[in-house]
Amino acid sequence: MVVPNYTYLKLKMPGPNSVITIVSTYEHAYDYDVECIEYAEALVEAETLIVNLGRLGSKLPEPKHHARTFEPAEAIKLVSVDPTGLDDRALRISAILDIK
Repeated sequence: MVVPNYTYLKLKMPGPNSVITIVSTYEHAYDYDVECIEYAEALVEAETLIVNLGRLGSKLPEPKHHARTFEPAEAIKLVSVDPTGLDDRALRISAILDIK
């Protein structure tokens, strides 16, 4: 039973004794209008972000996918950990390192 009047920025509704009138100013209405526009722009940006994240999510590799082999970029040589040669463990180092 509320009657809004946008020209005069008034809202009238029946009350217990008489008509209740709520009045606003143009500055107040302008502030609310700007706030509504900013809110609508934020919603559009959020929806665009959700769509873009959905597209990017389909292009990402699986997180548990690991490479099975490792190929070094340079030549390597094996150096025994145990100088006596009794142990089979060895380190892989670059073949182009200086002796120092």
